[in-house]
Amino acid sequence: MSPQKRISMRMFAPYWQGRSMRGDIDGARRDFDEGGFVTAEYAVGILAAVAFAGVLLAVLKSGAIKSMLTSIIQSALSV
Repeated sequence: MSPQKRISMRMFAPYWQGRSMRGDIDGARRDFDEGGFVTAEYAVGILAAVAFAGVLLAVLKSGAIKSMLTSIIQSALSV
C-alpha cells in the first residue's frame, strides 16, 4: 500500500468506520437519531388510553348499564 493511500485512509477512517460496504444508505439509517420516537409513542398511547377511559365513563354513566350493575350488585349482596 502506498504511503499516500495509507494517509488518506487514516484521514477518512472516522467517516467510513462502522458503515456497511453497501454505502451511505445503510450508514445513514444507523446514524439517524430516533430519540423522540419513544416519547411520541408514549404520547399516542396516553391519548388512546384517555379516549378509551372517556368512552368507558360515558357507557358506565348510561341508565341501562347503571341499572344492570345495580341489579348485579344487589343480587350478589342478597345471597
